[in-house]
Amino acid sequence: WNSDFFIQYLKKLKSFYILDKIYQSNLKMKQFTIEEINEVLKGTIVGSITTKITAPEQLEVANETEISFIGNKKYEKFWATSKACVAVVNEDISIEPEENRAFIKVKNADLAMSQVLTLFAPPPPIFKTDIHPTATIDETAQIGNGVKIGAHCYVGPNVKIGESTILYPNVTILDESTIGKNTTIWPGAVVRERCHIGNDCIIHPNATIGADGFGFRPDPEKGLVKIPQIGNVIIGNNVEIGANSSVDRGKFSSTILGDGCKIDNLVQIGHNSKLGMFCIMAGNSGLAGSVTLGNGVIIGGSASIKDHTTIGDGAIIGAGSGVAADVEAGKTMLGYPAIDAKDALRQWAILKRMVNDSKK
Repeated sequence: WNSDFFIQYLKKLKSFYILDKIYQSNLKMKQFTIEEINEVLKGTIVGSITTKITAPEQLEVANETEISFIGNKKYEKFWATSKACVAVVNEDISIEPEENRAFIKVKNADLAMSQVLTLFAPPPPIFKTDIHPTATIDETAQIGNGVKIGAHCYVGPNVKIGESTILYPNVTILDESTIGKNTTIWPGAVVRERCHIGNDCIIHPNATIGADGFGFRPDPEKGLVKIPQIGNVIIGNNVEIGANSSVDRGKFSSTILGDGCKIDNLVQIGHNSKLGMFCIMAGNSGLAGSVTLGNGVIIGGSASIKDHTTIGDGAIIGAGSGVAADVEAGKTMLGYPAIDAKDALRQWAILKRMVNDSKK
């Protein structure tokens, strides 16, 4: 590095540091006593502090006015070196809070901490007007009470939007689609024609609902011929779709996501796939066409599922796995191709021993 480059690099680091401090100071505009926080958590306070709590923070970097949490016994060792004045902990914690520090004991520290984060959450972006003057809304669209529509949104013919739904800038809702109540759609998201989204959903930036499924067939004269995708997408209630994810429309009928599904960023859901309730798909995972997931299925990051595969209720597919055949309910699968997790672990242990032996 030359000296000029290094100086510029330090200036950038300083600007990032300042921005972070501004952000943190904005968070700290809210302050609560431990008793006020516990009114929400309904836990048991162990220890005593008089300090006002200014923000939630990770255990390792929290300061003397911040609250953290210990959701697993393996993190208990970090409490002694942490500066946090309070931690939300599970009832079975095996350490004491120490002098002038406190625990809030609850049944589930992870869930309780989500309530703490909600308490300290900054307000969402502000709408100066409910319907921005640059938004284009077809005269046949039905807009419910309390709906907010940001700059440069497009709402097409015969679209229905339920009350208190929010469309942030540059959202596109095409013809005859419906959006339920209290749903939030973040900038750049696209809902293609005839698709339906339920109540209390969150669609993150640049997600696409209802793009064409990947359907082509070889033709000796024309090469690859596109197969029309004339179905749609139906999304239930309390569903969250991550940024830059895509849910393709069905070739014939509908691609369906059941109530409570949570889809991470950069996820692909192929045409005519059907997800039961409360399924989870982590980032970079993908379903080919006509995959069926039962209720409560968990798909790990970067896992891929072959077309026309059925995965039973409560099954878990490990990160990076490739599923090429049906999976029974409750099974945990690992590897590429995916096999029963216990068998996969045995195979990996044997391979590791063989590699180690070969080095001797």
